[in-house]
Amino acid sequence: MITKSYFIKSPWLGYNTVWRWHFYAGLFCMPFIVLLAVTGAIYLFKPQFEAYQEAAYQVKANEKVPQSVTSQALAAVKVLPHAQFNAYQLPASPQSPAHVMLIYQGELRRVLVNPYTLQVMNVATEEDRFMPWIHRLHGRLLMGDKGSYLVELAASWAIVMIVTGLFLWWPRDAKGLAGVLYPRLHIASGQPLSGKVARRIFWRDLHAVIGFWIALFVLFLLISGLPWTKSWGGLLKEVRQFGATSQTQIKQDWFTSQKELQEANSMLAPGEEHAHHRHDRQLTADIPEQTVLPASLDTMVRNVAGLQLPPPVMIAAPSRRNAGWVGKSDTQHRPSRVTVNLDPQNGAILSRTNFEDKPMLDRVVGYGVAVHEGQLFGWFNQLLGLLTALGLVAVVVSGVVMWLRRRQASTLGAPFAQTRLNTRMPVATVVATVLLAILLPFLGLSLIAVLMVERLVLVYLPKVAQFLGLPARTT
Repeated sequence: MITKSYFIKSPWLGYNTVWRWHFYAGLFCMPFIVLLAVTGAIYLFKPQFEAYQEAAYQVKANEKVPQSVTSQALAAVKVLPHAQFNAYQLPASPQSPAHVMLIYQGELRRVLVNPYTLQVMNVATEEDRFMPWIHRLHGRLLMGDKGSYLVELAASWAIVMIVTGLFLWWPRDAKGLAGVLYPRLHIASGQPLSGKVARRIFWRDLHAVIGFWIALFVLFLLISGLPWTKSWGGLLKEVRQFGATSQTQIKQDWFTSQKELQEANSMLAPGEEHAHHRHDRQLTADIPEQTVLPASLDTMVRNVAGLQLPPPVMIAAPSRRNAGWVGKSDTQHRPSRVTVNLDPQNGAILSRTNFEDKPMLDRVVGYGVAVHEGQLFGWFNQLLGLLTALGLVAVVVSGVVMWLRRRQASTLGAPFAQTRLNTRMPVATVVATVLLAILLPFLGLSLIAVLMVERLVLVYLPKVAQFLGLPARTT
Protein backbone atom coordinates (compact mmCIF):
# COMPACT_ATOMS: atom_id res chain seq x y z
CA MET A 1 0.00 0.00 0.00
CA ILE A 2 1.26 3.49 -0.83
CA THR A 3 0.67 5.88 2.03
CA LYS A 4 0.29 9.61 1.87
CA SER A 5 3.50 11.36 1.00
CA TYR A 6 4.67 14.08 3.35
CA PHE A 7 6.51 15.50 0.35
CA ILE A 8 3.22 16.34 -1.32
CA LYS A 9 1.74 17.81 1.87
CA SER A 10 4.68 20.16 2.34
CA PRO A 11 3.58 23.82 2.47
CA TRP A 12 6.59 24.66 0.26
CA LEU A 13 4.83 23.16 -2.74
CA GLY A 14 1.81 24.60 -4.51
CA TYR A 15 -0.24 21.92 -6.27
CA ASN A 16 -2.35 24.35 -8.28
CA THR A 17 0.72 26.30 -9.38
CA VAL A 18 2.44 23.14 -10.61
CA TRP A 19 -0.73 21.94 -12.31
CA ARG A 20 -1.15 25.24 -14.17
CA TRP A 21 2.44 25.18 -15.44
CA HIS A 22 2.00 21.56 -16.49
CA PHE A 23 -1.14 22.48 -18.39
CA TYR A 24 0.32 25.47 -20.19
CA ALA A 25 3.61 23.71 -20.95
CA GLY A 26 1.69 20.79 -22.40
CA LEU A 27 -0.65 23.03 -24.39
CA PHE A 28 2.29 24.82 -26.01
CA CYS A 29 4.39 21.68 -26.56
CA MET A 30 1.73 19.32 -27.90
CA PRO A 31 2.17 19.96 -31.65
CA PHE A 32 5.95 20.02 -31.33
CA ILE A 33 6.00 16.83 -29.26
CA VAL A 34 3.93 14.92 -31.82
CA LEU A 35 6.10 16.17 -34.70
CA LEU A 36 9.37 15.40 -32.90
CA ALA A 37 8.11 11.98 -31.77
CA VAL A 38 7.02 10.94 -35.26
CA THR A 39 10.10 12.25 -37.08
CA GLY A 40 12.38 10.90 -34.36
CA ALA A 41 10.78 7.46 -34.60
CA ILE A 42 11.35 7.45 -38.36
CA TYR A 43 14.97 8.57 -38.03
CA LEU A 44 15.67 5.71 -35.61
CA PHE A 45 15.57 3.36 -38.57
CA LYS A 46 17.81 5.37 -40.88
CA PRO A 47 20.34 2.51 -41.41
CA GLN A 48 17.62 0.02 -42.36
CA PHE A 49 15.82 2.52 -44.57
CA GLU A 50 18.94 3.55 -46.46
CA ALA A 51 20.01 -0.08 -46.87
CA TYR A 52 16.57 -0.86 -48.32
CA GLN A 53 16.78 2.22 -50.54
CA GLU A 54 20.21 1.27 -51.88
CA ALA A 55 19.13 -2.32 -52.54
CA ALA A 56 17.43 -1.06 -55.69
CA TYR A 57 20.87 -0.11 -57.03
CA GLN A 58 22.75 -3.31 -56.25
CA VAL A 59 25.31 -4.22 -58.89
CA LYS A 60 26.58 -7.58 -60.10
CA ALA A 61 30.23 -8.00 -59.26
CA ASN A 62 30.78 -11.28 -61.16
CA GLU A 63 34.33 -11.33 -59.80
CA LYS A 64 35.24 -8.31 -61.93
CA VAL A 65 37.84 -5.80 -60.82
CA PRO A 66 36.27 -2.37 -60.14
CA GLN A 67 37.29 0.52 -62.35
CA SER A 68 39.59 3.14 -60.82
CA VAL A 69 38.06 5.65 -58.45
CA THR A 70 39.16 8.45 -60.75
CA SER A 71 37.21 6.81 -63.58
CA GLN A 72 34.16 6.58 -61.34
CA ALA A 73 34.47 10.28 -60.48
CA LEU A 74 34.83 11.13 -64.17
CA ALA A 75 31.68 9.16 -64.97
CA ALA A 76 29.78 11.10 -62.29
CA VAL A 77 30.98 14.48 -63.53
CA LYS A 78 29.98 13.68 -67.11
CA VAL A 79 26.30 13.80 -66.12
CA LEU A 80 26.83 17.08 -64.22
CA PRO A 81 29.20 19.12 -66.39
CA HIS A 82 31.46 21.58 -64.57
CA ALA A 83 30.62 20.06 -61.17
CA GLN A 84 33.19 20.26 -58.41
CA PHE A 85 34.43 17.06 -56.82
CA ASN A 86 33.51 16.93 -53.15
CA ALA A 87 33.93 13.46 -51.65
CA TYR A 88 33.84 9.76 -52.37
CA GLN A 89 31.97 7.20 -50.26
CA LEU A 90 33.36 3.69 -50.21
CA PRO A 91 30.96 1.00 -51.46
CA ALA A 92 29.62 -0.88 -48.44
CA SER A 93 30.03 -4.24 -50.23
CA PRO A 94 31.16 -5.59 -53.62
CA GLN A 95 27.51 -5.36 -54.71
CA SER A 96 27.08 -1.74 -53.60
CA PRO A 97 27.35 1.26 -55.93
CA ALA A 98 29.97 3.92 -55.39
CA HIS A 99 28.78 7.29 -54.09
CA VAL A 100 30.43 10.30 -55.68
CA MET A 101 29.62 13.61 -54.02
CA LEU A 102 29.71 16.68 -56.26
CA ILE A 103 29.01 20.38 -55.86
CA TYR A 104 26.79 21.39 -58.75
CA GLN A 105 25.33 24.87 -59.03
CA GLY A 106 25.93 25.44 -55.34
CA GLU A 107 24.17 22.25 -54.20
CA LEU A 108 25.56 18.96 -52.97
CA ARG A 109 24.63 16.12 -55.33
CA ARG A 110 25.04 12.41 -54.67
CA VAL A 111 25.77 10.37 -57.80
CA LEU A 112 25.53 6.57 -57.64
CA VAL A 113 27.94 4.89 -60.03
CA ASN A 114 28.35 1.22 -60.91
CA PRO A 115 32.04 0.73 -60.04
CA TYR A 116 32.41 -2.05 -62.65
CA THR A 117 30.64 -0.61 -65.71
CA LEU A 118 30.79 3.12 -64.75
CA GLN A 119 27.06 3.39 -65.42
CA VAL A 120 25.46 6.29 -63.54
CA MET A 121 22.53 4.76 -61.67
CA ASN A 122 21.04 7.74 -59.83
CA VAL A 123 21.59 11.45 -59.21
CA ALA A 124 19.98 13.13 -56.21
CA THR A 125 20.29 16.42 -54.38
CA GLU A 126 21.56 15.57 -50.92
CA GLU A 127 19.11 17.82 -49.07
CA ASP A 128 16.17 16.28 -50.94
CA ARG A 129 16.93 12.74 -49.81
CA PHE A 130 14.32 11.44 -47.38
CA MET A 131 16.42 10.88 -44.24
CA PRO A 132 18.31 14.20 -44.43
CA TRP A 133 14.91 15.85 -44.95
CA ILE A 134 13.54 14.10 -41.85
CA HIS A 135 16.66 15.17 -39.93
CA ARG A 136 16.12 18.83 -40.86
CA LEU A 137 12.41 18.61 -40.05
CA HIS A 138 13.17 17.03 -36.68
CA GLY A 139 15.90 19.46 -35.65
CA ARG A 140 15.01 22.70 -37.44
CA LEU A 141 11.40 22.34 -38.66
CA LEU A 142 12.73 23.05 -42.19
CA MET A 143 13.17 26.68 -41.06
CA GLY A 144 16.92 26.87 -40.52
CA ASP A 145 18.12 28.63 -37.37
CA LYS A 146 14.64 30.03 -36.64
CA GLY A 147 13.32 26.49 -36.51
CA SER A 148 16.16 25.52 -34.18
CA TYR A 149 15.10 28.30 -31.79
CA LEU A 150 11.52 27.00 -31.80
CA VAL A 151 12.65 23.42 -31.18
CA GLU A 152 14.82 24.57 -28.29
CA LEU A 153 11.96 26.57 -26.79
CA ALA A 154 9.61 23.61 -27.13
CA ALA A 155 12.20 21.24 -25.65
CA SER A 156 12.71 23.58 -22.68
CA TRP A 157 9.00 23.71 -21.94
CA ALA A 158 8.72 19.96 -22.50
CA ILE A 159 11.23 19.50 -19.67
CA VAL A 160 8.96 21.64 -17.49
CA MET A 161 6.01 19.51 -18.59
CA ILE A 162 7.78 16.27 -17.62
CA VAL A 163 9.03 17.54 -14.24
CA THR A 164 5.65 18.98 -13.26
CA GLY A 165 3.94 15.84 -14.56
CA LEU A 166 6.03 13.67 -12.24
CA PHE A 167 5.02 15.92 -9.34
CA LEU A 168 1.33 15.53 -10.24
CA TRP A 169 1.75 11.76 -10.70
CA TRP A 170 3.27 11.33 -7.22
CA PRO A 171 0.83 9.04 -5.32
CA ARG A 172 -0.92 10.84 -2.48
CA ASP A 173 -3.93 8.78 -1.52
CA ALA A 174 -3.37 5.65 -3.58
CA LYS A 175 -4.29 2.32 -2.04
CA GLY A 176 -2.10 0.19 -4.21
CA LEU A 177 -0.19 0.27 -7.47
CA ALA A 178 -3.27 0.50 -9.69
CA GLY A 179 -3.41 3.93 -11.27
CA VAL A 180 0.22 4.47 -10.28
CA LEU A 181 2.23 1.84 -12.14
CA TYR A 182 -0.54 0.34 -14.26
CA PRO A 183 -4.02 1.52 -15.35
CA ARG A 184 -7.04 0.71 -13.22
CA LEU A 185 -9.49 -1.65 -14.85
CA HIS A 186 -11.48 -2.67 -11.79
CA ILE A 187 -12.91 -0.98 -8.70
CA ALA A 188 -11.96 -2.02 -5.18
CA SER A 189 -14.57 -4.80 -5.12
CA GLY A 190 -13.06 -6.39 -8.19
CA GLN A 191 -15.91 -5.34 -10.49
CA PRO A 192 -14.98 -3.92 -13.91
CA LEU A 193 -15.21 -0.17 -14.28
CA SER A 194 -17.94 1.11 -16.55
CA GLY A 195 -19.67 4.28 -17.63
CA LYS A 196 -18.55 7.90 -17.51
CA VAL A 197 -16.38 7.44 -14.42
CA ALA A 198 -14.60 4.54 -16.07
CA ARG A 199 -13.78 6.62 -19.13
CA ARG A 200 -12.45 9.46 -17.00
CA ILE A 201 -10.27 7.09 -14.97
CA PHE A 202 -9.10 5.31 -18.10
CA TRP A 203 -7.82 8.48 -19.76
CA ARG A 204 -6.32 9.78 -16.52
CA ASP A 205 -4.47 6.51 -15.85
CA LEU A 206 -3.34 6.21 -19.46
CA HIS A 207 -1.88 9.72 -19.27
CA ALA A 208 -0.27 9.37 -15.85
CA VAL A 209 1.03 5.80 -16.03
CA ILE A 210 2.52 6.01 -19.51
CA GLY A 211 3.93 9.44 -18.65
CA PHE A 212 5.66 7.99 -15.59
CA TRP A 213 7.22 5.06 -17.46
CA ILE A 214 8.65 7.16 -20.26
CA ALA A 215 9.54 10.27 -18.23
CA LEU A 216 13.24 9.53 -17.72
CA PHE A 217 13.70 8.43 -21.33
CA VAL A 218 12.01 11.59 -22.62
CA LEU A 219 14.12 13.79 -20.35
CA PHE A 220 17.24 12.07 -21.66
CA LEU A 221 16.18 12.62 -25.28
CA LEU A 222 15.40 16.28 -24.65
CA ILE A 223 18.69 16.97 -22.86
CA SER A 224 20.81 14.99 -25.32
CA GLY A 225 19.30 17.00 -28.17
CA LEU A 226 20.09 20.42 -26.69
CA PRO A 227 23.77 20.53 -27.88
CA TRP A 228 22.46 20.58 -31.48
CA THR A 229 20.28 23.66 -30.98
CA LYS A 230 21.32 27.11 -32.15
CA SER A 231 21.12 28.97 -28.83
CA TRP A 232 21.90 26.40 -26.12
CA GLY A 233 24.41 24.53 -28.27
CA GLY A 234 26.03 27.77 -29.40
CA LEU A 235 26.39 28.89 -25.79
CA LEU A 236 27.96 25.56 -24.90
CA LYS A 237 30.45 26.00 -27.75
CA GLU A 238 31.32 29.51 -26.52
CA VAL A 239 31.93 28.18 -23.01
CA ARG A 240 34.24 25.52 -24.42
CA GLN A 241 36.06 28.09 -26.56
CA PHE A 242 36.49 30.34 -23.50
CA GLY A 243 38.47 27.59 -21.80
CA ALA A 244 40.75 27.13 -24.80
CA THR A 245 43.58 29.32 -26.06
CA SER A 246 42.80 32.11 -28.50
CA GLN A 247 44.74 30.28 -31.22
CA THR A 248 42.76 27.06 -30.77
CA GLN A 249 39.48 26.79 -32.65
CA ILE A 250 37.13 24.37 -30.94
CA LYS A 251 35.86 21.67 -33.29
CA GLN A 252 32.98 19.42 -32.39
CA ASP A 253 31.19 16.54 -34.04
CA TRP A 254 27.82 18.26 -34.03
CA PHE A 255 26.48 21.46 -35.55
CA THR A 256 24.63 24.27 -33.78
CA SER A 257 23.66 26.48 -36.73
CA GLN A 258 22.37 26.20 -40.26
CA LYS A 259 25.61 27.77 -41.54
CA GLU A 260 27.77 25.12 -39.86
CA LEU A 261 25.54 22.38 -41.23
CA GLN A 262 25.73 23.76 -44.76
CA GLU A 263 29.51 24.15 -44.58
CA ALA A 264 29.90 20.59 -43.33
CA ASN A 265 27.69 19.25 -46.10
CA SER A 266 29.02 21.37 -48.95
CA MET A 267 32.72 21.06 -48.08
CA LEU A 268 33.55 23.82 -50.56
CA ALA A 269 37.27 24.41 -50.75
CA PRO A 270 38.51 27.79 -49.50
CA GLY A 271 38.08 30.45 -52.18
CA GLU A 272 36.17 28.10 -54.51
CA GLU A 273 32.58 28.75 -53.46
CA HIS A 274 31.72 29.69 -57.07
CA ALA A 275 33.94 27.18 -58.83
CA HIS A 276 30.95 25.80 -60.75
CA HIS A 277 30.80 29.08 -62.72
CA ARG A 278 34.38 28.84 -63.94
CA HIS A 279 33.91 26.91 -67.15
CA ASP A 280 37.36 27.83 -68.48
CA ARG A 281 39.18 25.95 -65.70
CA GLN A 282 38.50 22.32 -66.45
CA LEU A 283 40.36 19.08 -66.80
CA THR A 284 39.55 16.17 -69.03
CA ALA A 285 35.87 15.27 -68.61
CA ASP A 286 35.30 18.47 -66.60
CA ILE A 287 37.02 17.48 -63.36
CA PRO A 288 37.92 20.76 -61.59
CA GLU A 289 41.61 21.63 -61.60
CA GLN A 290 41.84 21.90 -57.82
CA THR A 291 41.24 18.15 -57.42
CA VAL A 292 44.47 17.29 -59.26
CA LEU A 293 47.04 16.60 -56.54
CA PRO A 294 50.39 14.78 -56.58
CA ALA A 295 48.70 11.81 -54.93
CA SER A 296 45.80 10.46 -56.99
CA LEU A 297 42.29 10.04 -55.69
CA ASP A 298 42.80 6.29 -56.08
CA THR A 299 45.71 6.39 -53.63
CA MET A 300 43.68 8.34 -51.08
CA VAL A 301 40.78 5.93 -51.32
CA ARG A 302 42.98 2.82 -51.26
CA ASN A 303 44.79 3.94 -48.11
CA VAL A 304 41.56 4.75 -46.27
CA ALA A 305 39.86 1.54 -47.46
CA GLY A 306 42.75 -0.46 -45.99
CA LEU A 307 41.84 0.80 -42.51
CA GLN A 308 38.48 -1.03 -42.69
CA LEU A 309 36.58 1.70 -40.87
CA PRO A 310 32.89 1.21 -39.99
CA PRO A 311 30.69 2.29 -42.94
CA PRO A 312 29.72 4.67 -44.33
CA VAL A 313 33.26 5.92 -45.00
CA MET A 314 33.86 9.20 -46.81
CA ILE A 315 37.09 10.48 -48.37
CA ALA A 316 36.70 14.24 -48.69
CA ALA A 317 38.66 16.83 -50.63
CA PRO A 318 40.00 19.96 -48.87
CA SER A 319 37.18 22.07 -47.45
CA ARG A 320 36.38 25.00 -45.19
CA ARG A 321 36.40 22.76 -42.15
CA ASN A 322 39.50 20.80 -43.17
CA ALA A 323 42.42 22.19 -45.16
CA GLY A 324 43.64 18.77 -46.26
CA TRP A 325 42.19 15.47 -47.44
CA VAL A 326 40.17 13.67 -44.78
CA GLY A 327 38.90 10.13 -44.43
CA LYS A 328 36.06 9.65 -41.98
CA SER A 329 33.74 6.95 -40.72
CA ASP A 330 30.27 8.52 -40.42
CA THR A 331 28.66 5.55 -38.70
CA GLN A 332 25.76 6.50 -36.46
CA HIS A 333 27.35 4.36 -33.75
CA ARG A 334 29.38 7.37 -32.74
CA PRO A 335 31.80 5.60 -30.36
CA SER A 336 33.06 3.74 -33.46
CA ARG A 337 33.73 6.88 -35.50
CA VAL A 338 37.27 7.51 -36.75
CA THR A 339 38.77 10.48 -38.60
CA VAL A 340 42.10 10.37 -40.44
CA ASN A 341 44.07 13.16 -42.11
CA LEU A 342 45.92 12.31 -45.31
CA ASP A 343 49.16 13.61 -46.76
CA PRO A 344 48.21 15.40 -50.01
CA GLN A 345 51.50 14.34 -51.58
CA ASN A 346 51.37 10.57 -51.13
CA GLY A 347 48.08 9.81 -49.35
CA ALA A 348 49.84 8.58 -46.22
CA ILE A 349 47.91 8.69 -42.93
CA LEU A 350 49.21 11.72 -41.05
CA SER A 351 46.98 11.43 -38.00
CA ARG A 352 44.12 9.35 -36.68
CA THR A 353 41.49 10.46 -34.18
CA ASN A 354 39.38 7.80 -32.52
CA PHE A 355 36.31 8.47 -30.40
CA GLU A 356 38.26 7.90 -27.19
CA ASP A 357 40.78 10.56 -28.24
CA LYS A 358 38.17 13.31 -28.13
CA PRO A 359 37.56 15.56 -25.11
CA MET A 360 35.36 14.19 -22.36
CA LEU A 361 32.46 16.52 -23.20
CA ASP A 362 32.51 15.43 -26.84
CA ARG A 363 32.39 11.79 -25.79
CA VAL A 364 29.50 12.41 -23.40
CA VAL A 365 27.55 14.22 -26.14
CA GLY A 366 28.52 11.48 -28.61
CA TYR A 367 27.12 8.74 -26.39
CA GLY A 368 23.99 10.81 -25.82
CA VAL A 369 23.42 11.39 -29.53
CA ALA A 370 24.06 7.70 -30.31
CA VAL A 371 21.32 6.73 -27.84
CA HIS A 372 19.13 9.59 -29.12
CA GLU A 373 19.41 8.22 -32.67
CA GLY A 374 18.88 4.62 -31.53
CA GLN A 375 22.32 3.39 -32.56
CA LEU A 376 24.32 2.76 -29.36
CA PHE A 377 23.17 -0.73 -28.41
CA GLY A 378 21.55 -2.24 -31.47
CA TRP A 379 17.94 -3.14 -32.06
CA PHE A 380 17.02 -2.76 -28.38
CA ASN A 381 18.05 0.91 -28.53
CA GLN A 382 15.77 1.38 -31.56
CA LEU A 383 12.91 -0.44 -29.82
CA LEU A 384 13.33 1.68 -26.69
CA GLY A 385 13.27 4.86 -28.77
CA LEU A 386 10.22 3.69 -30.72
CA LEU A 387 8.28 2.82 -27.55
CA THR A 388 9.19 6.20 -26.06
CA ALA A 389 7.94 7.99 -29.18
CA LEU A 390 4.69 6.00 -29.19
CA GLY A 391 4.31 6.67 -25.47
CA LEU A 392 4.69 10.40 -26.07
CA VAL A 393 1.96 10.36 -28.68
CA ALA A 394 -0.30 8.40 -26.29
CA VAL A 395 0.36 10.91 -23.50
CA VAL A 396 -0.49 13.82 -25.81
CA VAL A 397 -3.69 12.18 -27.08
CA SER A 398 -4.88 11.28 -23.57
CA GLY A 399 -3.99 14.77 -22.34
CA VAL A 400 -6.05 16.37 -25.11
CA VAL A 401 -9.01 14.09 -24.35
CA MET A 402 -8.90 14.97 -20.62
CA TRP A 403 -8.58 18.65 -21.43
CA LEU A 404 -11.60 18.67 -23.78
CA ARG A 405 -13.71 16.64 -21.31
CA ARG A 406 -12.86 18.98 -18.43
CA ARG A 407 -13.06 22.23 -20.36
CA GLN A 408 -16.12 24.33 -19.69
CA ALA A 409 -17.76 26.70 -22.13
CA SER A 410 -16.08 30.10 -22.54
CA THR A 411 -12.93 28.95 -20.72
CA LEU A 412 -9.61 27.57 -21.90
CA GLY A 413 -9.86 24.74 -19.42
CA ALA A 414 -6.74 25.60 -17.43
CA PRO A 415 -6.70 24.79 -13.71
CA PHE A 416 -7.94 27.82 -11.80
CA ALA A 417 -5.29 29.90 -10.08
CA GLN A 418 -5.48 30.64 -6.39
CA THR A 419 -7.09 33.94 -5.41
CA ARG A 420 -4.87 36.98 -5.13
CA LEU A 421 -5.21 36.81 -1.34
CA ASN A 422 -3.02 33.71 -1.44
CA THR A 423 -0.57 34.18 -4.28
CA ARG A 424 2.70 33.68 -2.41
CA MET A 425 4.89 31.47 -4.57
CA PRO A 426 5.99 28.26 -2.79
CA VAL A 427 9.73 28.24 -2.01
CA ALA A 428 10.46 24.89 -3.69
CA THR A 429 8.63 26.01 -6.83
CA VAL A 430 10.70 29.21 -6.92
CA VAL A 431 13.98 27.32 -6.48
CA ALA A 432 13.14 24.75 -9.16
CA THR A 433 11.98 27.47 -11.56
CA VAL A 434 15.13 29.57 -11.09
CA LEU A 435 17.40 26.56 -11.61
CA LEU A 436 15.62 25.55 -14.81
CA ALA A 437 15.62 29.15 -16.04
CA ILE A 438 19.40 29.36 -15.54
CA LEU A 439 20.10 26.03 -17.23
CA LEU A 440 17.63 26.73 -20.05
CA PRO A 441 17.93 30.41 -21.03
CA PHE A 442 15.09 30.23 -23.55
CA LEU A 443 12.83 28.93 -20.80
CA GLY A 444 13.93 31.72 -18.47
CA LEU A 445 13.26 34.46 -21.02
CA SER A 446 9.88 33.08 -22.05
CA LEU A 447 8.93 32.54 -18.40
CA ILE A 448 9.67 36.17 -17.59
CA ALA A 449 7.56 37.27 -20.55
CA VAL A 450 4.65 35.04 -19.48
CA LEU A 451 4.77 36.25 -15.87
CA MET A 452 4.89 39.89 -16.94
CA VAL A 453 1.86 39.46 -19.19
CA GLU A 454 -0.01 37.54 -16.50
CA ARG A 455 0.76 39.94 -13.65
CA LEU A 456 0.81 43.28 -15.47
CA VAL A 457 -1.64 42.91 -18.35
CA LEU A 458 -4.16 40.12 -17.95
CA VAL A 459 -5.23 41.18 -14.46
CA TYR A 460 -6.75 44.27 -16.12
CA LEU A 461 -8.64 42.21 -18.67
CA PRO A 462 -11.29 40.38 -16.63
CA LYS A 463 -12.82 38.40 -19.48
CA VAL A 464 -9.47 37.25 -20.80
CA ALA A 465 -8.30 36.42 -17.27
CA GLN A 466 -11.44 34.40 -16.66
CA PHE A 467 -10.93 32.54 -19.94
CA LEU A 468 -7.41 31.62 -18.82
CA GLY A 469 -8.44 30.70 -15.29
CA LEU A 470 -6.74 33.71 -13.72
CA PRO A 471 -8.17 35.97 -11.03
CA ALA A 472 -9.14 39.45 -12.24
CA ARG A 473 -7.73 42.51 -10.53
CA THR A 474 -9.66 43.47 -7.43
CA THR A 475 -9.92 47.02 -6.13
